[in-house]
Amino acid sequence: MLLCGPDTPELPGVDLRVERVGSRPGKADVDPLLPEADHLVVVGTDADLAAVVLRLLRKERLTGTTVGYVTTDPDSAVAELWRLPVDPVRALALAVRGDVDPVPLIRDDAGGVLVGSGRIGPVRGVGYCDDDVALRGAARTVEVTPDPDGGAGLVVRVTRGLVFRRPVTFSGRAFQLGCIPAVPEYDGVRHPRPMKRWTWYRHTEDLRLVRGLA
Repeated sequence: MLLCGPDTPELPGVDLRVERVGSRPGKADVDPLLPEADHLVVVGTDADLAAVVLRLLRKERLTGTTVGYVTTDPDSAVAELWRLPVDPVRALALAVRGDVDPVPLIRDDAGGVLVGSGRIGPVRGVGYCDDDVALRGAARTVEVTPDPDGGAGLVVRVTRGLVFRRPVTFSGRAFQLGCIPAVPEYDGVRHPRPMKRWTWYRHTEDLRLVRGLA
């Protein structure tokens, strides 16, 4: 079990090897643990989970590793998306004893992954979800998530107006955007610089997430 960040509390009654790592743990934190781990429980934020999943991707361990998630954020997009408990005791019980239910893993063309919610906005440009024009002009926000309904891979929600405008929804395998420079946000982390082009797309392998009842 990975406790991510110095303020993440230890959970009682855990019969697991526990490792405390930094927030958004990187190569030095995660990689030494992977050869002995076929089941990881990540305790932290969506950004922490994404950082661990990125190491699994880089080390080609996605197909051989099961991931349970105990969020420390009651507003976790991952927990809402995949209907995971936010209560730590219930979340831990599920993460340890639940069934694997593979879910789409979303990548971006800057070398990162998206496990919960990505946002860009306000933004002006042209965006495509597969072959469909999802945006032409200005939008207040563009939000991308993995598809919770087992579709092609991801869901795009484009909100154009400032008030009382319902988002227009698209689904597909990829979303590509060309725009006046804007800063993408993924799993609560802002990209370090504005981007003129951005792509989110479904990876060829799914994330083996524990989310079903055993």
